[in-house]
Amino acid sequence: MNKIGIIGAMELEVEELKSKMTLSNIRKKAGMEFFEGALNGAEVVIVRSGIGKVNAAVCVQILADDFQVTHIINTGVAGSLNAKLDIGDILISRDALYHDVDAVIFGYRLGEIPQLGTREFPANERLAALAKTSCERVNPGVHAVIGRVVSGDQFISKKEVKERLISEFQGDCTEMEGAAIAHCAFLNHIPFVIIRAISDKADDSAQVEYPVFEKAAARHSARLVEDMLGELK
Repeated sequence: MNKIGIIGAMELEVEELKSKMTLSNIRKKAGMEFFEGALNGAEVVIVRSGIGKVNAAVCVQILADDFQVTHIINTGVAGSLNAKLDIGDILISRDALYHDVDAVIFGYRLGEIPQLGTREFPANERLAALAKTSCERVNPGVHAVIGRVVSGDQFISKKEVKERLISEFQGDCTEMEGAAIAHCAFLNHIPFVIIRAISDKADDSAQVEYPVFEKAAARHSARLVEDMLGELK
């Protein structure tokens, strides 16, 4: 039977899912609480990882080692890098990569970790397709596209930084956990997908837009994830 690990960086991103699950157990490790149970017929472990790449990677490794999850879904919000992605739209990962890794002097591409053998971490195609279908079913009117997530330990709120991420990485959205989750899932051979509802435009207006739109964006993601689980049980 599948066991789905569901990760959100903030409580806002997982609270609706936790409120709807049938809870069987709570386990604590590394400052995180792992909620085990069932949701929409699927066996799940739902967890708030905390913000940033290290928290996200630690969370995935615990899900792999302690819970033996078969799939990972990362839900949350992000800033748009794509002019066709507006606030409230949803980006589903085709792949993910880091925007704050630089070993170019040693002959690696910008964003590539030395000796890893890859820069991009591809999402599972079936999970990405399921996410898009679920979004169309439960979020009518919400525009969803499959694209690239770029991640780093920065909240992007300057136009010039946004333009650099578009130019150098061809990113569609930017946030602080997705690539680390993808990286750790890749190392553990766990199929994953990242789902990001757009909360801001990752430019000089981001600090104003984010608090206004984050709750609605998180609700869109939560509904999508809950619907997906019906296909993964």
